Amino acid sequence: MQKPFALCVLVTTYLCLVAGDVVSNFYDIPECYESFHKGRIPDLGKDRAEVVHLCHRFNNQYHFATLYDTYHRIAVYSAYIFEPSNGGGREKRWFIEPQLVDPSWSGEMKDGYWLGQDNPGIYLGERQALNEDYTHSGFDRGHLNPNGHHAVPGRNATFTLTNVIPQNPTLNQNAWRIHESKLTEEFQRCWQAHVLVGAIPSENNWIIKNNVKRVNIPEYIWNAYCCMDHNGRPLFSGGATALNTEQNIVVERTLDEMVDFLQQYSNTPVGELFRGQCLV
Repeated sequence: MQKPFALCVLVTTYLCLVAGDVVSNFYDIPECYESFHKGRIPDLGKDRAEVVHLCHRFNNQYHFATLYDTYHRIAVYSAYIFEPSNGGGREKRWFIEPQLVDPSWSGEMKDGYWLGQDNPGIYLGERQALNEDYTHSGFDRGHLNPNGHHAVPGRNATFTLTNVIPQNPTLNQNAWRIHESKLTEEFQRCWQAHVLVGAIPSENNWIIKNNVKRVNIPEYIWNAYCCMDHNGRPLFSGGATALNTEQNIVVERTLDEMVDFLQQYSNTPVGELFRGQCLV
């Protein structure tokens, strides 16, 4: 994986700009690293060969971090800090990550349609999902990191297709939506809330286009959260899982139960999701 490159320009002072969102490690970009609770980056997904670390940049700001599986073309997880929404920011555009096409391209997410128009003859979807993959698929473009958990421009940044999974429409528009809204209310009590949200890929269930497996349809979606007061002390924590079907049921869990659940789908120890498991 390519590290971001630093460009230092001598003006009246040194101006250092970091360009790139496909990084070797989340530590590479401080704003990305801050998405994780007290610097605890989960071990989850480290055993997968084709994952990349994404630090999502929009309007020249970093907003959240994603461990992205380029084989299944869905995220292992995204990590973010909750922000109360300030309205606006619901995008009609769907963004893609240019450096998953060519490492030399800009690190800032781009509108997939216009990136394709500007680069005819270059296939953009080798290592990430494209908007057309979801068209007529029968699945929603389901946000992992919810757009409603951010203020503009962070809310806009959630409309990258690397933050989207094929989600059962009934689940997305009902039980999971209600769960996200419930967390929005609960997080108002927090000085800061760190959240992980991810997907468990299915064995062999895909969106198929032109006889090609394009996007894995995950078996489960999940999240986990740690709420802290102004002194950084935990107030409450928890998590939830949902089978990605018409069953339309969200199961709430403790963080220890979340680790046990995720361990079933990992060949290596999952370990703590948050520093000290956010013990109250």
